[in-house]
Amino acid sequence: MSLEFFNTMERRVVPFHPIRSGEVGMYTCGPTVYNYAHIGNFRAYMFEDLLRRTLEFFGYRVRQVMNLTDVDDKTIRDSRAAGIPLRDFTAKYKKAFFEDLKTLNIEPAEVYPAATDHIPQMIRLISVLMEKGYAYQAEDQSIYFSIDKFPDYGKLAKIDRENQRSGVRIRNDEYAKDSVADFALWKAWDELDGDVAWESPWGKGRPGWHIECSAMSSEYLGDAFDIHTGGIDNMFPHHEDEIAQSEAATGKKWVNYWLHCAHLMVNGEKMSKSLGNFYTLRDLAGMGWKGREIRWVLIGAHYRRKLNFTLEALGQARETLARFDEFFDRMRSIDRAGDGSEAELAVSTAAAAFSSAIADDLNISEALAAMFELLRSGNKLADAGGLSKAGAERILGAFRRFDSVIGALEVDAVRCNEAPPEVVQLAEERKAARLAKNFAESDRLRDEIAKLGYVVEDQPKQEYRLKKA
Repeated sequence: MSLEFFNTMERRVVPFHPIRSGEVGMYTCGPTVYNYAHIGNFRAYMFEDLLRRTLEFFGYRVRQVMNLTDVDDKTIRDSRAAGIPLRDFTAKYKKAFFEDLKTLNIEPAEVYPAATDHIPQMIRLISVLMEKGYAYQAEDQSIYFSIDKFPDYGKLAKIDRENQRSGVRIRNDEYAKDSVADFALWKAWDELDGDVAWESPWGKGRPGWHIECSAMSSEYLGDAFDIHTGGIDNMFPHHEDEIAQSEAATGKKWVNYWLHCAHLMVNGEKMSKSLGNFYTLRDLAGMGWKGREIRWVLIGAHYRRKLNFTLEALGQARETLARFDEFFDRMRSIDRAGDGSEAELAVSTAAAAFSSAIADDLNISEALAAMFELLRSGNKLADAGGLSKAGAERILGAFRRFDSVIGALEVDAVRCNEAPPEVVQLAEERKAARLAKNFAESDRLRDEIAKLGYVVEDQPKQEYRLKKA
């Protein structure tokens, strides 16, 4: 079965053909580590995880590189405001980011290059652009890329260059699409940078945001690779500028497939602190929501459609996942003899539908529909008394395969009656404490359960679920 993706560069769905058979090089725009990542950021990271898992589902070996932007306008601004050295300031948010990835069960990339560890690579790339005449040093001593020297500039964002002003320069890392101008590759030091600076052939300074990704992708994926992803807001200027400087330096096509995810909305509006609808993963965890519930909501809409995130949707996710948990428990409880052939049609039909859906530009709605259909079929077979232990295991095996992409089902989580009696007793005591709103005691009992190697997860209607840590 062939994979197809919507290539932003072509504005259409096209077959996927990697540069090297069976291997995929993928660069994903990672966090700017000046604060905790919010759920809008994680919508993009979740889409990229779904893409990675889909590629692996179809047998590809993926080499994923996700950058950590630890020097830019925002990291410098906020570290100076906090009175903390840049490296110490960003270290806190790097650590938090990796904790959040684990919470959401996002598969780790092969490489997480930090910008501050790759300054020599950036200087070398800028030097090549200077030598080839694509870059110049301006009166402010900063180095800029001349977009007039690169006729293809604007091909990703589909910018009409005819009526654009030439010779205008922009030093900021981020700017609007109507501000088409020469952009900074190397920023000459000024007093606002404080002690953040590196020596270069053009004087003391620091890299621009866009050159960071070009240099680091080249370092780990080569001068040309398969897939570059990010949020739609990264398309311009960031991705457009990356293309210009990378292709100008090498003379080669840089990326074959560009995939972008749409914005995340919260309660139907753009997320903002002033509206009170701005959430980090830690905010949601503090409300009692689990990583897999948040994950379920964030993958629930096709990546190219806007996703409306609500707390009500999290409640629905909790109920849906509890339904799957009960189903898996039921399947494991079946011990009727048989060869499992009674489940063959249901499993093969669902497997084919799931595979076809995710191969079609990550059609998550149809993939989830295939999962629900198998759940209904499995319950129907069990209700009729015709499902054998072998058939139930076939069904569970299909869901394990589905979850290698979905990453939220926990098919093999241990049932409460499989946990040691002392763990179940503590869990029951904790349930009573929660009902009595004695949350201090509830927390203490949760910690006691953890010491015994189990995690207790709260379910709807004051129920709970135990699984091995």
